[in-house]
Amino acid sequence: MAKHHIKVVELFAGVGGFRIGLEGASDAYETIWNNQWEPSTLHQDASLVYKARFGFQGHVNKDINLVKTEEIPDHDLLVGGFPCQDYSVAATLSRSGGIEGKKGVLWWQIYRILDEKGAKRPQYIFFENVDRLLNSPATQRGRDFAIILASLADLGYVVEWRIINAADYGMPQRRRRTYIVGYRKGSVVANKIETMENWVKYDGVMAEAFPFKVSDGSQSEFDIKGTIQEVSAKFNKGEKETPFGNAGIMIDRHVYSVDAIPVHEGTSQMLGDILVDEDFVPEEFFISEEDLPRWQYEKGAKKINRVSKEGFEYVFSEGGMAFPDYLDKPSRTMITGEGGPSPSRFKHVVQTPSGRYRRLIPIEMERLNMFPDNHTYHPDVTDGRRAFLMGNALVCGIVQEIGRSLYRFIYDEAPVSTHPIHKQRNPRPVLTLDLFSTEEKDLIYNKPKKTYQLDTSKRLLVGLVKKDNQEYFLTEEPTKLYYTDSIRKFPSTIALNRLYYFMPYIKGKGVKDIYLIKLLRLGSKSEVHPETKKDQKAPRFVLELEYLESLPEYQMITLRFQHAFTDTFLGKVMK
Repeated sequence: MAKHHIKVVELFAGVGGFRIGLEGASDAYETIWNNQWEPSTLHQDASLVYKARFGFQGHVNKDINLVKTEEIPDHDLLVGGFPCQDYSVAATLSRSGGIEGKKGVLWWQIYRILDEKGAKRPQYIFFENVDRLLNSPATQRGRDFAIILASLADLGYVVEWRIINAADYGMPQRRRRTYIVGYRKGSVVANKIETMENWVKYDGVMAEAFPFKVSDGSQSEFDIKGTIQEVSAKFNKGEKETPFGNAGIMIDRHVYSVDAIPVHEGTSQMLGDILVDEDFVPEEFFISEEDLPRWQYEKGAKKINRVSKEGFEYVFSEGGMAFPDYLDKPSRTMITGEGGPSPSRFKHVVQTPSGRYRRLIPIEMERLNMFPDNHTYHPDVTDGRRAFLMGNALVCGIVQEIGRSLYRFIYDEAPVSTHPIHKQRNPRPVLTLDLFSTEEKDLIYNKPKKTYQLDTSKRLLVGLVKKDNQEYFLTEEPTKLYYTDSIRKFPSTIALNRLYYFMPYIKGKGVKDIYLIKLLRLGSKSEVHPETKKDQKAPRFVLELEYLESLPEYQMITLRFQHAFTDTFLGKVMK
């Protein structure tokens, strides 16, 4: 059992992106109640998938407007991607209803729950929305976000936000979203804020999760004044630009913000990295020669004469799009209309090694959002609806990184998860995951490739894997934890700050797999085995690893330090 518990309530849950991300961040996060309801829809696909994956316990498939606050258990963290159709990229800002539109009013359900919880409202909140939330509506730039910040300030929350494009941090899709994290005043995290500027730029939860540098001249500070009604009527009226930068914090309605320029030095994934072998793609996903011209037309530049409802003639024009999609870049943003065979400007089309063109299959769409393979597979959910669910979903990797950072700030220790987001989850009995059972070749689940370049001049640590842990290091999963022996036994001559790569040494075999050391920290084996012997609680060095590639075959190497470690260069082993 986890040493700490963070009880989570998930609103507007979809197919569980927040849950996947948070459980991937730490075993401490426990979703105790969740709500998913798609209005005006008879077939509740997202709810079906959610229950099939996580069970019925705590799941409510009911309009949130009809759920009484007392029916929602007390919790530590409230999360949700509250519906955003009124100001999403699917509609121009001038036509969007903003927070006063039909679905925008669902923000007030979040407010209602927090307000009615009173003294028992959660210590922390974590929301996701479209990037243009900070810029809507067109007639009053930034008003919607100002209303959200002011209402949360009035409930006693300190709030920070960041617009993050997942591709800027090595993830496989260009998906820009606004992430909002709030800390109740007096909470452990809120008490750690020294200055607003330092928190946003260097010290805060978001800054630790997603480093950045500040765009010159983008800093701004101001107050959000008046009642919520006055904010709604007057905020930024007559101005052409929003006053909010894409990174910022609000305390007691005082706002500090900047524009962030992402900084990423790790591995990256491209569209081509997440594709399955074309042998596994069902024929209906390939584009016939007969239909190809229609797809080329949809993707091409065009000018069309049109007549408005009022009878005015005008020329509708749009630029061309890449056809097929680039495999050596992150994918374009997925939208809800990604599924189905009909030609479309917005659907992804890739060219296979054999030269044929095809659409993406559901597994690939799941990978673009960093869900486990076949997460949305259900006998009662069509491929078209699976595409819709992924078009609505968030990128789990973003949630995982923010969840890890938040945990560190709450408990001052590194988080540990036995459910990383890439891990294939056990299917519940209701599902039959035999989509590729007739194939002779093995479909490799959840091991998408990475884009990187090995640097043979970097230092490499080779570490012995003990017998009881060999099976763990022989299974193919993209992330691993390696625990050294107690710190006292670790060679003091190894310079920890120079280590970059790691290779596990399997007794009798040697080394083969190459990992990137993402983080080196102090910890103990009791993190993942709390019931273990006393010596397992001794402090050790913990290496958080990301798999890169393998040598063609195992290679024997001499372990120098106590026959357990070797500190060398990657180039020396690869030679």
